[in-house]
Amino acid sequence: MAVMTDAARAAPEGDARGSAEAKPETPAWKRAAAGLAVAAALGGGVHDASAGVLTRDEFGSRTYDEIVGSGLANTCPNVKDRLTDKVLKGSIPLAENLKYKVKEFCMEPTEFAVSQEVQAKKEGGLVTVEVPGKVMTRKTYVLTGMEGSIFPAADGQLVFKEDDEGINYAPTTVQLPGGERVPFLFTTKQLEAKSTGQKGVVAVGDIFAGKFSVPSYRTGLFLDPKGRGGTTGYDQAVALPGMQANGAGVREEIAKETDKVYQTLPGSLQLSVNEVNQAEGEIGGTFIHRQPSDTDMGSKEPKEIILRGNWIATIDQEP
Repeated sequence: MAVMTDAARAAPEGDARGSAEAKPETPAWKRAAAGLAVAAALGGGVHDASAGVLTRDEFGSRTYDEIVGSGLANTCPNVKDRLTDKVLKGSIPLAENLKYKVKEFCMEPTEFAVSQEVQAKKEGGLVTVEVPGKVMTRKTYVLTGMEGSIFPAADGQLVFKEDDEGINYAPTTVQLPGGERVPFLFTTKQLEAKSTGQKGVVAVGDIFAGKFSVPSYRTGLFLDPKGRGGTTGYDQAVALPGMQANGAGVREEIAKETDKVYQTLPGSLQLSVNEVNQAEGEIGGTFIHRQPSDTDMGSKEPKEIILRGNWIATIDQEP
């Protein structure tokens, strides 16, 4: 299970409903934060989005006024037993003669990073590292409502193929420690992920890994500040034609800014199954998501975005 170790980094470190009592050496600000978390959990007040204390039934029982402005709309439910409120570690067998759908697929990123090359201090040369970033987008970056089919492949392993998009795109921006902001379109469009677990069974410890498509961050109707676009606007901005005679390097640079292109690039996703509620048909766990950033319609080289977080879905038999 060495593969799951990386994905497990996105799992929450604790439950915000824990005791507010603190040891004598605990700083005062930590004791205050613990007390607020307990009050929120017991009193139904402000919800800590990272606590993850709501199931689907609990989400459904909340009114609009209880959800608006609380951040709950930007979270995914949890896979928990409705009676004991404990995470279940089970499995869901899938019969060969029946068809199944994956519904209410939800992905909530909790860690954001950008892959960059930096100068190595000791060995010298460039090394690729993950630079943690701070999300600058408002709480609208959770993907939810996606659906798809789950079926055995030729070798018998299960395949999850996304069919219905749902809310499957979220323009998001992360800021790096140096202040650079990197926009990207968070998505899993046309996802097809294959399981590494037992044949015909979805169980704790399984990993669904596969590829998906990342559409352009901007559409063909977008116009840059100089009025250039893919399908509308100017072919060239004023004064640029005269600069084209200044050498091949200049012409290539101008071409990148002038010739706007709509790009669809590949991404990869790894879903680790850590929780299973057989009675409700729910599965969930953590994910590692890798995709390219915005290219400004072909004028910039994309950066690799790495997201980690939690996911949940429901497996249901088709009628």
